[in-house]
Amino acid sequence: MNNILEVNSVNKIFPIRKMFKKPLDLKALSDINFTLGSNETLGIVGESGCGKSTLAKVLTKLESPTSGDIELLKIKYPDYNPKDFHSHIQMVFQDPYQSLNPRKKAFDIIADPLRINTDKSEAEIKELVYAMMKRVGLREEFALRYPHHFSGGQRQRLGIARALMLRPKVLILDEPVSALDVSIQAQVLNLLLELQQEFSLSYLFISHDLSVVQHISDRILVMYLGRVVEYGSRDEIFNNPKHPYTQILLDSAPKIGLKSIATKNDVAPGEAPSALYLPKGCAFAPRCPKKTAHCEESIPPLEDKYNRMVACFNA
Repeated sequence: MNNILEVNSVNKIFPIRKMFKKPLDLKALSDINFTLGSNETLGIVGESGCGKSTLAKVLTKLESPTSGDIELLKIKYPDYNPKDFHSHIQMVFQDPYQSLNPRKKAFDIIADPLRINTDKSEAEIKELVYAMMKRVGLREEFALRYPHHFSGGQRQRLGIARALMLRPKVLILDEPVSALDVSIQAQVLNLLLELQQEFSLSYLFISHDLSVVQHISDRILVMYLGRVVEYGSRDEIFNNPKHPYTQILLDSAPKIGLKSIATKNDVAPGEAPSALYLPKGCAFAPRCPKKTAHCEESIPPLEDKYNRMVACFNA
């Protein structure tokens, strides 16, 4: 499989100075490594605050990494000019209302990427916009409506249409269905799967909904407090998780036909430590049932074990 996106040792640190007497660093991302292949879907899961959305912003250049290298189509990020970069990678946001300009009509929202990044005539743009609207399930007469005239599912289709206008190779989907009703979620997910095949897209699918991630992903990357703790194929991760955090995360998810509330043995005790005051060793050690003294002193590296990558001394 050809790698479309390669992320190597990426770190993101936010200096926090104003609220504290002495400068502190918030380590949002620490030593992130992964690849995304052609026509592949990589699911990214983890608790709120683990760095999923920060990673999405770094990958779309909404934030700059503090250190590390990212390559898109074998070209390093600093070597891209903005037009070329945005023609290869786009993002679909979680909230389909806040991510759309309320003062613009649907036609202009979808057309703007072409107007800004290409030299196409208005006649060509009109033809392409209407074709894309039809493809994502929006009727042509909707073109003159404003975002508040649409339902949540229709607004997300509008956001998807906008993201696809430059024919990118990679779509970053940041919780794209979490704000939608369950029945609408299924429609949007099926649309995404169809578009992936039709346009040969690679997806980075960020979500806290494990059932959705399992349904749509080829590989899974599990994050905890800015670090990758487990990374491998969907079946390996879901059927035979090795990292204690991944095990607890999957055990705590509601399952049809079983008790819907996790027992105390299925939930990590306490809360995740602050990213401002990370422990000396493994960040999960304060909550881990398998921790040893070694875990509290050293950060486990991400290593190849059991046909996947795991960052745990006791996997």
